[in-house]
Amino acid sequence: MLAKRIIPCLDVKDGKVVKGVHFENLKDAGEPVASAEYYCQQGADELVFLDISATIEKRKTMKGLVRNVASNISIPFTVGGGIKNTQDILTLLENGADKISINTEAVRNPDIVYEAAKKFGSQCIVVAIDAKKTGKNRWEVYVKSGKIPSGIEVKEWAKKVEDLGCGEILLTSIDADGTLGGYDLELTRTIASVVKIPVIASGGAGSIEHLYKVLVEGNASAVLIASLLHFNQFTITQIKEALRDKKIAVRI
Repeated sequence: MLAKRIIPCLDVKDGKVVKGVHFENLKDAGEPVASAEYYCQQGADELVFLDISATIEKRKTMKGLVRNVASNISIPFTVGGGIKNTQDILTLLENGADKISINTEAVRNPDIVYEAAKKFGSQCIVVAIDAKKTGKNRWEVYVKSGKIPSGIEVKEWAKKVEDLGCGEILLTSIDADGTLGGYDLELTRTIASVVKIPVIASGGAGSIEHLYKVLVEGNASAVLIASLLHFNQFTITQIKEALRDKKIAVRI
């Protein structure tokens, strides 16, 4: 059985880690480099760094900050925000990223997923999908930090980006984000059932039971966690030990 991954998420705005609810009302949650180093030492399997205002502000991801984070950790490092082309991807890889997360630009120009996967390898390309529920078993893809509806249905989009060559999907429920009320199990399970690539569940973790449910009932390959860690409710060590006790395969 493949081990399930525990992945802290650093949403970064103006050089600070932030966390909000439904992508709004952002609060300061620490320093990116210190947080990254701390989570790495605790045993995080990977780290995700999202420059959440880069696309809205029409600028590139902060490569200097990415480089500083990368130099202080020894785990796989995914970076997203402001990606426009394969040169942007190359720049971030050269500054220490191991994987690149693409969201808004993938919707605007799906060919970037194909081109990037062909040039850098599918294992390097993550498509981030921000989803909002629109009806029974239906969700819409949102772009620009969850602010703009795209008109695209999430299930169809997930299948398309898999066909284009992405190696992983980072799936965030906007409805659940920051609520601490649990992941959207129906959303996660649905997307995991229509693609063969790993799905990282994101949005809503408020307890270890929530993590357990999305890994088992949602069929997620990994969980992305922010509030649960940033505000010291649990450590990664505590989370992994609790999941192990529940017979979930994790790397201790």
